Amino acid sequence: MTRRLRIAAVAAALVVGTVLAGCSSDPVADQYLSGENKGYIAGDFRVEEVPIDQRGEPVEWSGETEHGDELSSADTAGDVTVVNFWYAECGPCIAEAPDLEQVWQEYQDDDVQFIGVNTYNQAATAASFARDNDVSYPSIIDVNTGAVKLAFAAETPIQATPTTLVLDREGRIAARIIGQLAGPSVLSTLVGDTLEEQS
Repeated sequence: MTRRLRIAAVAAALVVGTVLAGCSSDPVADQYLSGENKGYIAGDFRVEEVPIDQRGEPVEWSGETEHGDELSSADTAGDVTVVNFWYAECGPCIAEAPDLEQVWQEYQDDDVQFIGVNTYNQAATAASFARDNDVSYPSIIDVNTGAVKLAFAAETPIQATPTTLVLDREGRIAARIIGQLAGPSVLSTLVGDTLEEQS
């Protein structure tokens, strides 16, 4: 079964009988995208893969985590990286936190990194969320400048929260998941397949 068929089969199984809702579109994304939604509607669950030969430029980003550490694309260079846009009051973000952590635990020893990008909260709130939801990977606090979200929005629409991106080893966007994960399977498959790609 091809990669695309595997993803489609898993996604279809998850969607049947389930209403998957993301939080509403936020003003920061609207400002960046200026109404260019390219068919994506907040609340939809969608999985979009980008073929290797159609990927854009590597995304360069940097910011400060909830613990005050500097983190940037230079720190994740050469690894497959999952970037999850979230905030603490977002119901779907809370619901998908265990699934993100499960995939992180599955791959953390395999040249894979996970980064959260908190688009709304200050550091103390994000750190409290991580403790309460057993999230062990770091999150960049992006509410003050929006610089990380802007860097990614230059390459792909980021309108709904949560949105999860999978970056290849070159830092290019290989896949995008719009809306709440309904289990770890789709993300795990995307990460595994991207990890197996030849540079």
